[in-house]
Amino acid sequence: MAKSESENPYSKTVLLPQTAFPMKADLATREPKQIQTWKTEKTFSKMKEKRKDKPKFVLHDGPPYANGNFHVGHSLNKILKDIIIKSKSMTGFQTDMIPGWDCHGLPIEVQVLKNLGKEARNTSPTELRKKCREYAAEFVGKQGDDLTRFLCFWEEDNKYLTMAPGFEAKIVEVFGELFKKGYIYKGKKPVYWCIDLATAHAEAEIEYQNHTSPSIYVKFPIKGEEDSYCLIWTTTPWTLPANLAICFNEDLDYALFDGGEQGKMILATGLAETVATKTGVPLTKIRDVSTKDLKNMMFRHPFLDQDSIPLFGNHVTLEAGTGCVHTAPGHGTDDYRVGSLAGLPAYSPVDDYGRYTDEFPLMQGIKIWDANPKIVELLREKGLLLHYSEFQHSYPHSWRSKKPLIFRATPQWFFSIDHNDLRTKSLAAVDKVQWIPDWGITRIRSMVESRPDWCLSRQRNWGVPIPSFTCKSCGNTHLTADTIQHFIEIVKKEGIEVWYEKDAKDLLPAGTKCVKCESTDLKQDKDILDVWFDSGVSSFAVFGDSIGQEPADLYLEGSDQHRGWFQSSLWPSMGIRGVPPYKSVLTHGYVLDEKGHAMSKSLGNVINPTTDIIQLYGADILRLWVSTQDFRDDVKIGKDSIKIVSETYRKLRNTFRYLLGNTSVSAPPLKQEELEEIDAFYLSKLYNLTEDIKKFYATYQFHQVYQKLLLFCTVDLSQDYFEIIRDRMYCDAKESKTRKSSEYALSVILETLAILSAPILSFTAEEVWKESGKTDSVFFHDFPDLSRFKNEKVETSFLSVFQTKEAVQKALEEARQKGKIGKSLEAKINLVPKDADKNPLTSFTNEQLELTFVVSQVDLKNSSSDEEELAKHSTELYDIQVLKPKEGECPRCWRHTRDIGKEGDLCKRCKDAIR
Repeated sequence: MAKSESENPYSKTVLLPQTAFPMKADLATREPKQIQTWKTEKTFSKMKEKRKDKPKFVLHDGPPYANGNFHVGHSLNKILKDIIIKSKSMTGFQTDMIPGWDCHGLPIEVQVLKNLGKEARNTSPTELRKKCREYAAEFVGKQGDDLTRFLCFWEEDNKYLTMAPGFEAKIVEVFGELFKKGYIYKGKKPVYWCIDLATAHAEAEIEYQNHTSPSIYVKFPIKGEEDSYCLIWTTTPWTLPANLAICFNEDLDYALFDGGEQGKMILATGLAETVATKTGVPLTKIRDVSTKDLKNMMFRHPFLDQDSIPLFGNHVTLEAGTGCVHTAPGHGTDDYRVGSLAGLPAYSPVDDYGRYTDEFPLMQGIKIWDANPKIVELLREKGLLLHYSEFQHSYPHSWRSKKPLIFRATPQWFFSIDHNDLRTKSLAAVDKVQWIPDWGITRIRSMVESRPDWCLSRQRNWGVPIPSFTCKSCGNTHLTADTIQHFIEIVKKEGIEVWYEKDAKDLLPAGTKCVKCESTDLKQDKDILDVWFDSGVSSFAVFGDSIGQEPADLYLEGSDQHRGWFQSSLWPSMGIRGVPPYKSVLTHGYVLDEKGHAMSKSLGNVINPTTDIIQLYGADILRLWVSTQDFRDDVKIGKDSIKIVSETYRKLRNTFRYLLGNTSVSAPPLKQEELEEIDAFYLSKLYNLTEDIKKFYATYQFHQVYQKLLLFCTVDLSQDYFEIIRDRMYCDAKESKTRKSSEYALSVILETLAILSAPILSFTAEEVWKESGKTDSVFFHDFPDLSRFKNEKVETSFLSVFQTKEAVQKALEEARQKGKIGKSLEAKINLVPKDADKNPLTSFTNEQLELTFVVSQVDLKNSSSDEEELAKHSTELYDIQVLKPKEGECPRCWRHTRDIGKEGDLCKRCKDAIR
């Protein structure tokens, strides 16, 4: 305005935005109140009730361990699921969120033992289990609070815990059904074993770290031949006491080489040069050794009085070593496989804690890692160590103890992956599942193809017991379908703890006898089920038999779960139901720091979702960050990136604030034909936006939802539309047709944006919804159908207007740079068509163009000479002149209109508006 507001008598007649919606969100303080309101008003329950007759969409929540508070990776996972549940509901589906918690297993038991300290030794198994149950319950509560604070919808009385009585009974029930179908067996074979925790490990409990191992070349004497040997290479000297064979490959060429003082040695011809280089021992070929020759040989153990037989297998390659593989069937999967075919036992003279047993008296009681150098020295003393060095390689470690694992043969319970052609059927089934991203099918297929039988038993206390018994008389294991079913019925009535509280006779059907010796004196075994089996049967426990007919629509977890929960859920479902438990599987990447490094306390780069984000910025900022990420790949987060997101949020919030300030609760809807063209144009654009966002929600591309919303709010609205209609909204008469048209358009935009953003910005959308005068929840409303606003004709016609506007703005900026104008309303635009037949703006009135270009006057005519030219610009269609209007400025609207008489007079529009 020409004068300051305090001096301008018309300032109070301008219709400025009016809203109580605060510019400062204060999310950290205000969100908890909204959470309480949602809880009090049962918003989630009502949201579900409103869609109870709609088609179902089932997202099955994978259970996190009830151990520690949620970290930023959890927040990504849980918020993604919440966005999906809310967006599917608002798309018109019946949805639910039943969050789960994995309550048994090693992580919890280890932490409880750590907390007990020295008292752990005096704690009975029953007391330990009680403390584990209490510990898990405590963290279910804490993680539940985290989930709520993430603004995720769920209900306290609608969750699943793997330690709940009904769930524990279902675990045994599914185990029993698999046993009945022949998938469960007990055998002695090598499994990953942690000597620090004295228990077997599942594939999904393994992580690979760099490890330095001894690398030794060992000579096995050839029986009956002087100074002749078979040369093997190994990085596990401690397994040599368990050696029973040497394995060759019938497709490889072998030869006897002269090693000088080291004697004559058999090895693969293709590796002779490499071995000579690594050991420093020159090798001269003497003669070829055929497969027949090898089969007729016998080898002597290098330091035990026993033979080592020749075997053959395809796992022997020329990738490393000598082509002659030291084989200990009790300490390797390939070793076990070829050894079993030859009738060799799975011999392992190592106890649960990695100490040699009396089967290897020379080093009885010594831990295997301590034995490595002793065995190397023993070989050196016997003259059978050709070469020693150290070798750094990727080696399996326990994800819990962080210590190296070993392969060790122990009696365990297994799930047979190939029984009843299950592997083949599962491969065919996963091909029919939708894997997102699509590379997921490659990963899951490779794991299904190669996975060994699933070791189900664990040697721990905290878990669901495998209901097997041992005969005290003969040591035979006793487990039948009848004894399992009998135990299931007891568990359903009395709970799983009866296994530890009652005698075996009280847990078995009356008259049960050992099938081997018919003794009735049996005792319970101590193994528990792998915790991955617990979570793997969650679809049975949560959804019951319904999943048999219709699998869950979606599983969503981290990309590491192809070898974890996606598999542990697949096998029981395929074994019992014959179908996978899911139709689609969506994965997200890891959360890394801003430099792309994994987070760790030692690096000091950990971002805590609660203290570093929610308590400072609010959960909506965390949720908005989640929506900015293409989560299919690894994502990065840091304090700087959260600040940037908070700035973006402020732009979105200001858009809502403008919309609220310029709309009235009582504004009546208008008919299509009553809309001004500019308003019809932006409502048509809103329709396009809505359809795009619906598509991106449906395909889980939330980063595209974010980009589309941000672009529409900051460019289409704030930069263009709001600027275009500002004069109309502020200065037209309140009841004028033009202002009512824009106000109606703004109200539709406001309502639509609130609904579209609600799955992501849950607090803010609800806040906007209530501030706009609505009394219900935004989550009770579906994504709108705005097809009535689609207007291709208006979109096409306005295309040329906005193309011309870009050029007009360049000309205005030139005038501004010259100091000729300040605001654009100080200018008049003259558009001079270069070709009268190519003038697309003729269908628009001057007033429409003035509104769109945000200038005081627009003319479409030949060049004017009686007005001062301030700047000019040229396009393919027009020569554009920026002129200085001859008319004075209206003190109310700042425009220089043709109807202004003398300086200080109001324009006609403003006179009419204030009457």
